[in-house]
Amino acid sequence: MINALGVPQRLLLLGATSDIAQAVARRYAADQPLAVVLAARPGPRRSEAAAALAALGCPVEEVDFEATDTAAHAEVVRTAAAGGDIDVALVAFGVLPDAEEAWNDVGTAVAAAQVNYVGAVSVGVALAAQLRRQGHGVVVALSSVAGERPRRSNFVYGSTKAGFDAFYTGLGEALREHGGRVLVVRPGFVRSKMTTGMEAAPLSVTPEEVAEAVVNGVANGKEQLWVPGPMRAVMSGLRHVPRPVFRRLPI
Repeated sequence: MINALGVPQRLLLLGATSDIAQAVARRYAADQPLAVVLAARPGPRRSEAAAALAALGCPVEEVDFEATDTAAHAEVVRTAAAGGDIDVALVAFGVLPDAEEAWNDVGTAVAAAQVNYVGAVSVGVALAAQLRRQGHGVVVALSSVAGERPRRSNFVYGSTKAGFDAFYTGLGEALREHGGRVLVVRPGFVRSKMTTGMEAAPLSVTPEEVAEAVVNGVANGKEQLWVPGPMRAVMSGLRHVPRPVFRRLPI
């Protein structure tokens, strides 16, 4: 279980090769080594992540995970929990398609929806069942400010994150009476592999900054947080901008 200092004993990373997922694991390991389950596609990136965490003293398990293979998700979670209760599970997988291709190509749009929303709902249901069995645990769901008010510039991606955000917000309410919690994290622009080649937006952050916010949010029992913190006020204002004005904003 999560100790008095807010440090978990067992961490599950779904989408374990993402920059944010690895940063979260490193941040927890800096406090004390913990068991980490890396759920991702097999390959060099997962192996490198496992080796890096093992070097920090963490017992590491590797589990094959494919976001679109929803039939296997319940078994992935059961396998991850076979070695002990899951204290924190990070839902960190996702795709960021080319914005113009996404609304002009059916396959691109559907692929984004299947990974970012359908896959996320599937693992969320599987995680909820595990947390109910345990009677404790936290799901950290990496959402995005892009889902708070989808923009013309990336509305396909934004719509998948809007659905993701709504699902995990509701899941948190459903799990409360069973001892589980959900923390929905809404980063702004993150300078990572996913955004390589893109111009950084104002208030951009690093994976390490997101990881620090996640660790503190879990320890303090937060249900929602924005990274960086001022992004909350920015998005609150943007949600209330009239549409004719909003469409003229350079965002």
